Amino acid sequence: MWVITIFLKENIKIFEFDTEKEAKEIFKNMKGTKILSEIVYFNDPCFVKVRL
Repeated sequence: MWVITIFLKENIKIFEFDTEKEAKEIFKNMKGTKILSEIVYFNDPCFVKVRL
């Protein structure tokens, strides 16, 4: 998951995106101080070690 956090005047807004591409397209057009973050959940199947 990708998250954009925007600080504009006295407000903070957070937007969530499923893909990096989608987030970056929106990010470049947003005004204000902004942060683009990737959120990684370590309980996702791709991070679970399989024991045999």
